[in-house]
Amino acid sequence: MEQQGKQGVIVSKVLPNQDPSLLVEAFVVTATSGVQGAAIGAIMGTITPDISSSMPTPPQAALNPQAMASLKQAQALAGGPLIQARNFAVMTGTNAGIACVMKRLRGKEDVQSSMVAAFGSGAMFSLVSGMGGSNNATNAITSGLFFALVQGGLFKLGEKFSQPPTEDLHYARTRSMLSNLGLQNYEKNFKKGLLTDHTLPLLTDSALRDVRIPPGPRLLILDHIQRDPELREKTGKL
Repeated sequence: MEQQGKQGVIVSKVLPNQDPSLLVEAFVVTATSGVQGAAIGAIMGTITPDISSSMPTPPQAALNPQAMASLKQAQALAGGPLIQARNFAVMTGTNAGIACVMKRLRGKEDVQSSMVAAFGSGAMFSLVSGMGGSNNATNAITSGLFFALVQGGLFKLGEKFSQPPTEDLHYARTRSMLSNLGLQNYEKNFKKGLLTDHTLPLLTDSALRDVRIPPGPRLLILDHIQRDPELREKTGKL
């Protein structure tokens, strides 16, 4: 009982003010992602020929650390279904588990959390696969940094393409007017001529002609401005 109490104190110090369900959630996420990664790795190892078993080990490799490191790296990347299943299980499981914990602790999912998870994933992959040679600590850090940098770049790239285009507030009323008139194709003409919402009460036929709007749409736009009470009031004040 006393030992269990000490363990509880240690956990509470490591994860202060955290729901104990965090550990359960992290375990489930890690296990689930690990199983999925193992399945993917097994499939890839099956469809990719296992060339690691047929790789001859040259006599000089035993005396050359760099040659041995290259051989181990090739074997780690070219193993059969079991080796690939192990590697992918470790990578995906570690990444998902750390990402889950970081999201709960920090309350958000951002590039920093993503890079931390990728660092752990890369480090664990290096350790289990034996990539890079005999210096496990250095290789783990190097692989972790590489994974983190790649993941950070991909995260930022995904953010850039996933963000919806921001609407230009200077043309909000113009956009609404053109949409109501069925003339939304001419919004680019307004923007090209810098005819913002503030210029709507000042619009004339010649101004619309200068931005290459045909006569018919010009008449509809000017008629709409004349009929709009707010715009007509601003026109009168001018």
